[in-house]
Amino acid sequence: MPVQDLRRWSGEDGHAAPSRRTPWAARAFVFGGGGLLTAYGAVQMYEVVSVAGSTTWLQWLLLGLFTLNFSWIALAFTSALLGFGALLRRGRPAAAAAPLATRTAVVMPVYNEATARTFAAVAAIRESIEATGEGAAFDYWILSDSTRADAWIAEERAYLDLSARLGAQARLYYRHRPKNHHRKAGNIADFVTRWGGDYDHMLVLDADSLMSGDCVVTLARTMEADPDAGIIQSLPLIINRNTLFARVQQFAARLYGPVIATGLALWSGRDGNYWGHNAIIRTRAFAAHCGLPDLSGRPPFGGHVLSHDFVEAALIRRAGWSVYMLPDLTGSYEESPPSLIDIAVRDRRWAQGNLQHARVIGTAGLRLASRQHFATGIAGYLASPLWAAQLVVGIALALQTAYIRPEYFSTEFRLYPVWPRFDPVRALQLFGITMGILLAPKLFGLILGLIDGRVRRASGGGVRLVLSALIETLLSALIAPIAMLIQSGSVLQILLGRDTGWNPQRRDDGSIPWSDIVRRHRWHTILGLVAGAAAFAIATSLFLWMSPTILGLVLAIPISWASGQLGLGLALKRLGLLMTPEEHDPPAIAGRARAIEAENAARGYDDADGLRALHADPALQAGHIALLPPADPRPRGALQPDHVMAQAKVVEAETIDEAAAWLSPRERMALLHDRALLDRLGNLAG
Repeated sequence: MPVQDLRRWSGEDGHAAPSRRTPWAARAFVFGGGGLLTAYGAVQMYEVVSVAGSTTWLQWLLLGLFTLNFSWIALAFTSALLGFGALLRRGRPAAAAAPLATRTAVVMPVYNEATARTFAAVAAIRESIEATGEGAAFDYWILSDSTRADAWIAEERAYLDLSARLGAQARLYYRHRPKNHHRKAGNIADFVTRWGGDYDHMLVLDADSLMSGDCVVTLARTMEADPDAGIIQSLPLIINRNTLFARVQQFAARLYGPVIATGLALWSGRDGNYWGHNAIIRTRAFAAHCGLPDLSGRPPFGGHVLSHDFVEAALIRRAGWSVYMLPDLTGSYEESPPSLIDIAVRDRRWAQGNLQHARVIGTAGLRLASRQHFATGIAGYLASPLWAAQLVVGIALALQTAYIRPEYFSTEFRLYPVWPRFDPVRALQLFGITMGILLAPKLFGLILGLIDGRVRRASGGGVRLVLSALIETLLSALIAPIAMLIQSGSVLQILLGRDTGWNPQRRDDGSIPWSDIVRRHRWHTILGLVAGAAAFAIATSLFLWMSPTILGLVLAIPISWASGQLGLGLALKRLGLLMTPEEHDPPAIAGRARAIEAENAARGYDDADGLRALHADPALQAGHIALLPPADPRPRGALQPDHVMAQAKVVEAETIDEAAAWLSPRERMALLHDRALLDRLGNLAG
């Protein structure tokens, strides 16, 4: 898996794929239409601010910020409109039924996850694939990067138990890395370099992924039938979510997601993108062209590539392999964070990864569409500070108009004073146009849902579907200003050079302590109160214009609290609101995964102390030792403080309780890598 050169590229090094049609008409519609809409909006905004026949520098700044922000929503609108038109006339594709002749590894990277859940997902996916009759074409790998001793031992317990239950034909494998070098990208790269040659393809999952057997087999058959495909991405739908915030996300993704994804798939064509999971990859092509270099400098812009998936898609496409999405393929699922704070934690990492792509967008040999994917990701996070800046400039202009006297004697001779004035009628019209373009993708999804009888009935009927869409729109509008400030803060931290790190994602339903919510959102509330008072003091019209933003910020603490409440989400569910077809008729694999998860939870994988579990079960200890790498990752003579302290404490301890109480988390990990210390641990008194 050679490290790729981002500065030089020769097409002779890539895959010689036959020439295929590029969707120029779709791209012209999306980008040409978006450009025309942006030009129209900019002209209208200029007419709004130049009603007096002259324009101040603040007005020019407002015009520039508005144009940038408007271009972002205009492009989203034209892409969604393309997807909407395609979905109105779509037919159900017929899946090929040829037996598989290739081998695929289903790989699930895990990092300090809930073991009962992840192994339930793997077991359910395996059962579903076996039911298709194509099970012999698939192997299953759990690739652990866990850094907590209890999580590591829980994974091994679950793996050994599941392997024993499945028997010799399990085709189930487990690997734990001593160091989580380069995080998920390094985890996958380690698998590819050590075992990837045994497989034609790999299906990459996340710890919260679920995929039906039919979906997986269809992806493998599609890859087999298309010798030029490098990555084929499915569209994962969100399921199993019950908190208020997660249910809003689940509903929005189900109703509006297919519209957006279909538009993206149509204009991207074979220059598509990869989202890091629920996708099938041609292993040898990935190995040959997706070795990621470390970027010069320190994080957040240097070091290893954080959002590796976009870069891998761009590099494999650079080499001539196709990357595309199958948005109509059903049976691909994922979960989402349960609260506003949880998604902010994940979003901080995504913000750093996307902004880091500014170092990669100029890579030699990339397709124009690949550069556009990078640009879209970067713009998605810059949009929040640009929106915040537009609000600040708007307030400054209103303040100037209300309180600052015009400059009668400027350095440049004029017959009349220069002061900012606006055309209120045209401004109101432009506001309506902007909101229409912003909300149109939601309307497209709602129309398709009302037309589709199955979706309409599963969502509680037409009235409940419309009411659910209104609830989602209202809650999203209240959350938007909070998210704007959170993302703006993230961008500022990244520009100041602060690295995000990599914290495991909280996936279970559950609320966050009130004190943490107040701490995270107190400044949002204060800013909302100050902005509201200032706007009201300047002009009542300004206060009314800013009221949605002010209300969202003032209510940031109760909104964030409500977002993580399981009771609120379930109450809406009982009323038949924010329902999705997957809730009305749950996928069989989701039900099976829940049942297996309950069985795993009863076995106590996630509740046990790892050291005590090893001490109490000699077979588990033997299994753990058998799974260790043959060579000690610590060279002889290279003493490490954690290992030295672990050795001293285990030698000093007389009982397992003493050892468990004395050892720090890092010392526990050092002990678990040392066969001699494990033997000593096993001999301690109970």
